Amino acid sequence: MASSLFSALSGLRAHENWLSVIGNNLANANTPGFKSSRAVFSDLFNRTLRFASLPGGTLGGKNPVQIGSGVQLSDVGRNFGQGTLNNTGRTFDLALNGEGFFIVSDGTNQLYTRVGTFGLDGSGRMVDQRTGFLVMSPTGQKISIDTNAQLPPKATGHVELAGNLPAEVTGPLAQEVTSSTGFLEGTQAQVVGGAAEPFSIPADETWTMELIVHGGAPEQVQMTGPGPFTAQDFVDAINALGSGVTAAAAGGAVQITTERSGENASIKVQPGSAGRDLAGLLGFSTSLVTGSEFAATLGTSINSLPTNLIDYAAGETINISGIDGDGSPVSGSFVFGPNSPAEHGTTLGELLGFIDNLFPNAQADFDTTTGQISLTSDLTGVSNLTLTMVDGTANTRTNWAQHAFTITTAGAGPDTTSTAIEVYDEAGIAHTVTFELQREDNGSWRITPSTSNGSASPASITGLTFNNDGTIQSLPTATSFNITFAGQSVPQQIILGLGTPSTINGLTQFGEPASVFVDSQDGSGVGTLSSVSVNSNGDVQGFYSNGQIETLGEIGVATFVNVHGLCEVTDNLWSETANTGARTLGKATAGPAGEIVAGALESSNVEIAGEFVNLIEAQRGFQANARMISTTDEVLAELVNLL
Repeated sequence: MASSLFSALSGLRAHENWLSVIGNNLANANTPGFKSSRAVFSDLFNRTLRFASLPGGTLGGKNPVQIGSGVQLSDVGRNFGQGTLNNTGRTFDLALNGEGFFIVSDGTNQLYTRVGTFGLDGSGRMVDQRTGFLVMSPTGQKISIDTNAQLPPKATGHVELAGNLPAEVTGPLAQEVTSSTGFLEGTQAQVVGGAAEPFSIPADETWTMELIVHGGAPEQVQMTGPGPFTAQDFVDAINALGSGVTAAAAGGAVQITTERSGENASIKVQPGSAGRDLAGLLGFSTSLVTGSEFAATLGTSINSLPTNLIDYAAGETINISGIDGDGSPVSGSFVFGPNSPAEHGTTLGELLGFIDNLFPNAQADFDTTTGQISLTSDLTGVSNLTLTMVDGTANTRTNWAQHAFTITTAGAGPDTTSTAIEVYDEAGIAHTVTFELQREDNGSWRITPSTSNGSASPASITGLTFNNDGTIQSLPTATSFNITFAGQSVPQQIILGLGTPSTINGLTQFGEPASVFVDSQDGSGVGTLSSVSVNSNGDVQGFYSNGQIETLGEIGVATFVNVHGLCEVTDNLWSETANTGARTLGKATAGPAGEIVAGALESSNVEIAGEFVNLIEAQRGFQANARMISTTDEVLAELVNLL
């Protein structure tokens, strides 16, 4: 009977301890970084009333018979599960999202905590504000942050350019003027009589026919008998009309040829009255006859141009004038005749050579496909290049107005774009440097750095070229320049970063407008600390008024082989024990340490609902053991009453 009392007593003690564990958990339900505990029970030694026996030939084996001696609290384990992170907005409130611990020191011992309620003391050291213990770095050293120190200036040594340069070429362009129509070579319209001399007309009879030249008014040709007449007689009569045709005798027949050539040159012979028709007498066809035209060549005679109205005679001139590519006026006369001296000639090719020599700063060319003559300035940029041709005789020989030269490519300056950035000298003084990028005649780009209070050397950086896909093909041989600011005696070298060949970074050349900008520069002026923050790996970063960011300190994080071997001391602090295993010091985000979350604290991981369930179980267990004691007492009382 006594054993049941002691078993019940052990149950009361075990459940009393469980209630203490539950009470501690609930008491710390709102304690930052608190890790809940759990009670683990085990039974006590059992009394063996009968040992187990082996099976025999006639009897089976028997199991042992044992009676337990109660229960004991065998372990109180910690739940190191992650607690919820609550934002506080305070810079040095830090939480760990992982398995690590912050390291603090009381000057003698190093302790560990999950609660990063840190701050700076009067000497700039980072401390745990709950205890005043110093916060340790990854190397186990105290962390000191000087919030009053200035960041010294840094001279600019590297500038990175980025953005797009336009692929479409709008400059530099040389001005070009081109004849508005192409030059053609034409044949004349011609009719040839089918009858040969002599030609007879009765006495006192007048025979007639009409000529319509180039679609104009009819002109009458007549001849009165008696004959006989020769072919020359009719030739003289036709030439006397002066109607734009030339008659000639050929083999006793009469042939009529237009002075002009081309598709617009035409002859139509109209017959006279019946019985007195000269057209029939001479054997002329009365169908319309036209000339023809086709693309001219450099060997085409000027007199063979369809726009030629009257053939040039030797010594007649074509006056050429205009403005050269450099803006200077030019003028000269091309003399029709044998090509000696050089200003003489009869063909388009000789006329083209004369024009080319007359304009020393422009190039004359002939397009064999269109038959057009063009004149292109040797110089790029805005130009007044012009070309005019007129006949030097009183009467116009060629309709040069039909070939008037017009601008087909307007002269334009080079494509340019620019950007500017503030760079710093050794004293931290800011200077504005402008970078102008200009497309060269060969398609490469020139970069010219300049400043209003100094000089740069070399004056420009050349040789930046691009592939067809817009990536850099080749970089300039040298991408650095020296700049001497006013008041300085030693030049400051700046390296210009333009990008990587065949890679889309830095500068590109796509079919978009120019958008070049300075992506970065590594200089800065004097800076004062503006704000402080802690990043995920524990670096304490200072943000300075000059835009620079400096690492002011590093917060250490410790991990253990057996985190459950830590011993809780107080104030959410833990100490090592013989069973924690090897300690690893380092930075957050390394291994299982987890990342640091600034401006937040980890909440307690106590689950209140679960603790209330445990509380009910512990209460009922305690009641049951208490009832066991009272029942045993009643049984003993009955036993005493038997005496």
